[in-house]
Amino acid sequence: METAEKKIRVGITHGDINGIGYEVIIKTLIDKRINDLCTPIVYGSPKLSAYHRKAINLENFSLNIIKDADDANLKRPNIINCVDENTRIELGKSTAESGEAAYLSLERATQDLLNNKIDVILTAPINKKSIKSDKFQFPGHTEYFQTKTNSDEVLMLMLGEHMRIGVVAGHVPLKDVPSVITEENILKKLRILNKSLLQDFAIRRGKIAVLGLNPHAGDNGVLGTEEQDIIIPAINKARDEGIMAIGPYPADGFFGSNSYSKFDAILAMYHDQGLAPFKIVDFENGVNYTAGMPIVRTSPIHGTAFEIAGEGVASPDSFRAALFMAIDIFKNRMRYKEMSKDRLDK
Repeated sequence: METAEKKIRVGITHGDINGIGYEVIIKTLIDKRINDLCTPIVYGSPKLSAYHRKAINLENFSLNIIKDADDANLKRPNIINCVDENTRIELGKSTAESGEAAYLSLERATQDLLNNKIDVILTAPINKKSIKSDKFQFPGHTEYFQTKTNSDEVLMLMLGEHMRIGVVAGHVPLKDVPSVITEENILKKLRILNKSLLQDFAIRRGKIAVLGLNPHAGDNGVLGTEEQDIIIPAINKARDEGIMAIGPYPADGFFGSNSYSKFDAILAMYHDQGLAPFKIVDFENGVNYTAGMPIVRTSPIHGTAFEIAGEGVASPDSFRAALFMAIDIFKNRMRYKEMSKDRLDK
């Protein structure tokens, strides 16, 4: 067991305050065993937290109020107030006020992460409409963190018990997907995925399945030429670099035949091609991870779930899995750095 000094500090953003963010946070942190694994620090509001706790009829739970992450109690879940005390909750609604509260939480937690006051960040769901403003012009969390960390390229990676799956075209309208599917972009994503398997999941020489873009993976050019002209050349270049990329596979047959179980990771061409089958198989405990950044950020794979906010029926399983995954990835990265340093020293 780790010593208290080495306990990983997990920063948690409260997401959209009108959704299920606080509910899944509270349901996760009410388990006192979490405090043996890490030091949780919620970025939000004690008042808003208390409102949600009462709404779902949960007693005997409180967060330790602190002003700075350095003051965190190592034996309790903590909370830093970073929104206006008069912020109003309107359960199930997308409002400018809830968007502002989500943004303030995200900004404060990210700043602490970049200043090494916390070790990893776990983000509760935001509503992309309500959070959008002059201060937040990003399609989602992924692009926000890419900018904040000055990362040239990142990969939205879904993690579950049965598969790890990334996408080349993330939050991109379907009509624009073909323009994003280039040899260069596929190769960039394969490099990130391969490195993530090694440093984040301790998998050396991981096998990566690459999906085609068209039905039947183009059927030898009959249903599209992207496979022959773009995807196969990218796979060949990746293999020349020592990346075990295999494909392209027709997506329907690949998932329908359980072929995904034979690979360490999968690279899909666009959002729904990868996320639809992933959520069918791994929705309950699925985790959204942004690979390719110098920091560790995870989130649950569900959204704000406005329709059930305040009803006490939201499952914390995906959020809890995201917490555990952030801790595991951070530990794997530390081990990878130590091993790399040892090799250099020799």
